[in-house]
Amino acid sequence: MRQFAIELEELNRKLLQMGRLVGSAIDCAVRSLVEQNVDLAEAVIRGEPTVNGLEMEIDGLATRLIALYQPVARDLRLLTAAIKLNTNLERIGDLAMHIAERSLAIMNDPLVESTTDIPKIASLAQSMLLNCLDAFVKGDAELAHSVLLADDQVDQLRDQIHVELMDIMRRDPTQSRVALDLLFIARNLERIGDHATNIAEEVLFVVKGIDVRHHSQRNDNT
Repeated sequence: MRQFAIELEELNRKLLQMGRLVGSAIDCAVRSLVEQNVDLAEAVIRGEPTVNGLEMEIDGLATRLIALYQPVARDLRLLTAAIKLNTNLERIGDLAMHIAERSLAIMNDPLVESTTDIPKIASLAQSMLLNCLDAFVKGDAELAHSVLLADDQVDQLRDQIHVELMDIMRRDPTQSRVALDLLFIARNLERIGDHATNIAEEVLFVVKGIDVRHHSQRNDNT
């Protein structure tokens, strides 16, 4: 099984590469908004085919390992989790691209007050992404559980931004278009947190053999 271990390590390496790519995309997309930087937004959009190509490569490698070695127990859980991780990471890349597209749409407009909270929710979502990937590589259930708890903070921030932007649109309808794009950006960042949560749930499944989806254990100590 030495060859299996070597190829499994390669799979982990590619997943981390995918994680770095989409993490960088989130950072560039949000910076493009805050700094009103066209180049950063366009770089995120140009990088999307690379993310898609890596997704297909990872899926192929994981499927090959399952078919060739017919793993059982924890190894099988690990490979099925890797496929799900891969899907969630690709979707995070899509969301980063959507943020970049929204940023380009309002690039020449003055930003409204609530923009100051968007980097905060982005930072939380990025931290969740980094932690869930670290938890996957290390098999760290405690770190994975911390990601589940952080999801509530992201949701609260998104709700706060939503209330503020709706109030801005009521007070000044001329800012409605920009505020609406910012609402979508905040929603995309919240969804990135959701995908990070999905990854953390898969880590708990691999390490503990428990499925915490849709269960109260998401909010209890595992």
